[in-house]
Amino acid sequence: MELSDANLQTLTEYLKKTLDPDPAIRRPAEKFLESVERSQNYPLLLLTLLEKSQENVIKVCASVTFKNYIKRNWRIVEDEPNKICESDRIAIKANIVPLMLSSPEQIQKQLSDAISIIGREDFPQKWPDLLTEMVNRFQSGDFHVINGVLRTAHSLFKRYRHEFKSNELWTEIKLVLDAFALPLTNLFKATIELCSTHANDASALKVLFSSLILIAKLFYSLNFQDLPEFFEDNMETWMTNFHSLLTLDNKLLQTDDEEEAGLLELLKSQICDNAALYAQKYDEEFQPYLPRFVTAIWNLLVTTGQEVKYDLLVSNAIQFLASVCERPHYKHLFEDQNTLTSICEKVIVPNMEFRAADEEAFEDNSEEYIRRDLEGSDIDTRRRAACDLVRGLCKFFEGPVTGIFSGYVNSMLQEYAKNPSVNWKHKDAAIYLVTSLASKAQTQKHGITQANELVNLTEFFVNHIQPDLKSATVNEFPVLKADGIKYIMIFRNQVPKEQLLVSIPLLINHLQAESIVVHTYAAHALERLFTMRGTNNATLITAAEMAPFVEVLLTNLFKALTLPGSSENEYIMKAIMRSFSLLQESIIPYIPSVITQLTQKLLAVSKNPSKPHFNHYMFESICLSIRITCKANPEAVGSFEEALFLVFTEILQNDVQEFIPYVFQVMSLLLEMHKNEIPSSYMALFPHLLQPVLWERTGNIPPLVRLLQAYLERGASTIASAAADKIPGLLGVFQKLIASKANDHQGFYLLNSIIEHMPPESVDQYRKQIFILLFQRLQNSKTTKFIKSFLVFINLYCVRYGALALQEIFDSIQPKMFGMVLEKIIIPEIQKVSGQVEKKICAVGITKILTECPPMMDTEYTKLWIPLLQALIGLFELPEDDTIPDEEHFIDIEDTPGYQTAFSQLAFAGKKEHDPVGQMVNNPRIHLAQSLHKLSTACPGRVLSMLSTSLNAEALQYLQGYLQAASVSLL
Repeated sequence: MELSDANLQTLTEYLKKTLDPDPAIRRPAEKFLESVERSQNYPLLLLTLLEKSQENVIKVCASVTFKNYIKRNWRIVEDEPNKICESDRIAIKANIVPLMLSSPEQIQKQLSDAISIIGREDFPQKWPDLLTEMVNRFQSGDFHVINGVLRTAHSLFKRYRHEFKSNELWTEIKLVLDAFALPLTNLFKATIELCSTHANDASALKVLFSSLILIAKLFYSLNFQDLPEFFEDNMETWMTNFHSLLTLDNKLLQTDDEEEAGLLELLKSQICDNAALYAQKYDEEFQPYLPRFVTAIWNLLVTTGQEVKYDLLVSNAIQFLASVCERPHYKHLFEDQNTLTSICEKVIVPNMEFRAADEEAFEDNSEEYIRRDLEGSDIDTRRRAACDLVRGLCKFFEGPVTGIFSGYVNSMLQEYAKNPSVNWKHKDAAIYLVTSLASKAQTQKHGITQANELVNLTEFFVNHIQPDLKSATVNEFPVLKADGIKYIMIFRNQVPKEQLLVSIPLLINHLQAESIVVHTYAAHALERLFTMRGTNNATLITAAEMAPFVEVLLTNLFKALTLPGSSENEYIMKAIMRSFSLLQESIIPYIPSVITQLTQKLLAVSKNPSKPHFNHYMFESICLSIRITCKANPEAVGSFEEALFLVFTEILQNDVQEFIPYVFQVMSLLLEMHKNEIPSSYMALFPHLLQPVLWERTGNIPPLVRLLQAYLERGASTIASAAADKIPGLLGVFQKLIASKANDHQGFYLLNSIIEHMPPESVDQYRKQIFILLFQRLQNSKTTKFIKSFLVFINLYCVRYGALALQEIFDSIQPKMFGMVLEKIIIPEIQKVSGQVEKKICAVGITKILTECPPMMDTEYTKLWIPLLQALIGLFELPEDDTIPDEEHFIDIEDTPGYQTAFSQLAFAGKKEHDPVGQMVNNPRIHLAQSLHKLSTACPGRVLSMLSTSLNAEALQYLQGYLQAASVSLL
């Protein structure tokens, strides 16, 4: 694309259309942009637009489109074409920093993100001058520019907080510290001085405090991995200033907004985080400063109000106390009973109260409420922080703390009993206190794994939780219902099974509650109970125990999906999936109605898929319905195809990218249910599956390969007779996959199915070309994964066509090639093969080469006979060689960047492991013994003399064991 006015105009029009709410206008525009994004100059056109366009909406749209383009395309993936040409890459890096710094804040943020994405790949090696360019801008004195630099530095360095330690990381951090630590410290001091100078200028203070927040965040990132020498030497400067900022209160920086945290609150909460980091990681060096931080943060907590805007500050301040109180050498700060009582009374109890803001979130923003409460993303809530502080205090003071709180719990419950409809919040706080007191260790999978012995959980459950859930109306006191259901969920391992069984009908009943939180919690609790394991790893709750509830359970679960706000509720869909899995054949009578509801739901969400987890569980539920029904009645597969194919066709025609990999998996499952022939409806689709465009998307590859394997397993002869012209297309797919390090194993899956199932004459003309392609790849890039797959393939070929055919095809490509493959690949590498079936295929293949290949006995290949036998005995008896050379760091399929739909394996569409030599050979060791016996009968004396002169003693001993087990001997 030329950098011309005409192209800028075209781009402007299409960007406008991508903002149109009408999908008929929006979708084609998105498709157009997708089609041109690989053109040279496309990113530069976007940057020109966001710099020069007169319309703000276009500038913003261009900046977001540019950032997403960088996200999708900047990373260079091995074996794949470079998606951005080198001249564009150079131009982008040359222009983006000045452009970002001169842009308004809204656009600055997008470009700053784009710089950090480029930086992740290119900094420091391929972008060495980035740091210098940024640090030089500190001298400008213009805080709009300085904040742009700080924001970019923050998005570039924040990954240091969660990267694993490595030499590369340390080298990079050292480079950053050498260039950045001193200018950052100087900027910090200068900014603080400016704050004093401009103490009465509100607009100047806002800009300066924005800088201080970013500086404090950068301090956290640069200190996270280890305490840098520079910051240790300058701790006095940083900590003294942090402490004075914590105690600062400037009326001009206070906000009237009760919801939104102001700059002062954000800065103080980041400083609490920084202090907690030092208290936890560098406590020895931080010790001189700790007491004054504890005092300052304690005063903060006691004087800060209950408004939502202070939530982050309060929770970070409490987290600081929590991190200090569980360190043994700070224990003395908390030992005094009065201190403990004061913390409980002034910090913990007030911050556990259910506030009006929480009530509002519960009713009006339930999705966010659930995310925070159930999934633990409530890190920055007061309740979660208070709960962590209770746990921290219980580490050394469990007895006194439990004693203090028991009194609180009892008085709260008494308050509630006086007037439940007014005082229900007291009971909510009591339940929360009991939960935080009782839970010492918790995992997502098992709930509470360690509990406080001083709290009687079952008694509390029977007296205070069950009555709420047994009450006649499911919609009364929704918050207490949700608390009760959550209590069952959290303490499911501590509450006895009989109490859980009593709870199940109550939970099923609460699926009908109007409150989104209540019916979601009910679904989630059922799903968690159904996954619990009892003795012998069987499910704790059995299908038999669930028998009385099957109908009402399924009815209520599907009804819950029709409740307002829950039409795509992932917890309900997961509970449906788990119920099917637990109940198995008990659901068969309900399948007709269930599959109708699932397909209607599938059709509805395919119009605009927005909830990946919901969609995944929906497809899992469809797979379970198919599996369970067809296991009892294989003929039923036709009725599923009838129900699903219309929707599937629509998904494929509309190219719903998120769903296509799932559709292929379900189709594979259905096709594998057919016993002999491929139905014509599948054959009509076969040519479409070979279209190159489908194979461009990484997420399609695993399910498509599996679907083609199903075609080959069920109807290779049909393909050979009715679609022989498609065989080159099939091999074209193999050729594309084999060229990629990430997908070569998928290419082998396909090739192995072709070799195993296709009639030999249909692939005769292609065989030699297949081997030549494999050798080319071996020469160009030999990886462990490729070698393992290659070994399995050549042995499968040998099993299918015979050892002589294998020797002949190798030697027809190049004389003596067979000997080279044995010597350089099979003998030294066979130990790397993993997997039961794979090892068995290799064992049977090598046995054939040893015993059914005449050239092995009377040509120059004979010298390889003993080393090959020795390698085979090694495959049987030695541990697998799982070493991988250092230079092989594969790009994981899921790692390929961008917006491509990653492949998500459906657990319940799983393929049964297939053993191509299963019917022929049961025990490969005995098969070797029998084959050697047969060979020695054909040429008496030869085998024994070779063994006795050359085979290693240990291997010989193993071989004698095989011969005894097979009751044969060698002549």
